[in-house]
Amino acid sequence: MNNHKIGGYSAITEAFLYVIGFTYLVFFLSPGMEGLIEDIDKLEFVLNNKTLFQVWNLLIYVLFGIILIPLTIVINDNFNKNSLMASKVAPILGFIWSGLVIASGMVANVGLESIATIFATDKSSAVTVWKTIDAIQGGLGGGIEVVGGLWVFFISYFGIKQRVFSKFLNYLGLIVGVAGIASVFPGLSDLGAIFGLTQIVWFAWIGIVLLKKREK
Repeated sequence: MNNHKIGGYSAITEAFLYVIGFTYLVFFLSPGMEGLIEDIDKLEFVLNNKTLFQVWNLLIYVLFGIILIPLTIVINDNFNKNSLMASKVAPILGFIWSGLVIASGMVANVGLESIATIFATDKSSAVTVWKTIDAIQGGLGGGIEVVGGLWVFFISYFGIKQRVFSKFLNYLGLIVGVAGIASVFPGLSDLGAIFGLTQIVWFAWIGIVLLKKREK
């Protein structure tokens, strides 16, 4: 299997994992949390569905981060190696994002096991630990998307300059990247959801482009 084929299927898989993640939120997590006001009740819902949450974390964080590694390498192969920012900085951001996303999912899953143990004897303390772990996960990559945003932005910016990928794909990437970068600012964290939704299209599109390059 050549590199473009690996990259193409990796990108399409990333888009699919995003779809799984958002579908889970819309049809399971949000309805399950609806009407629950107390934090203890919300945590109890999470723990009653602990296995499903852990599988979800494995898919959208751990697996996503692992697949991001070969995709970063393949995308980087399309750029001029004499450009420091395009060929060196951009892939480093991709690798950093991969590590953060993987760590985010593992922290969430390991944390759920500890929280379940604490919840059995001290529900109040369990809620405190849950909120702490949630904040750590969000900081790593579960909410703030600045690193991923920078990665997509640099790929798109230098894609335009070096005429790598199509113009419209790169313009979409700039929008995706700005949404991710802006999520780091106070009050704009909701842009992380826009980053994820628009990146579904970006990943799918870049995957198709890479597969077509293989065919040529």
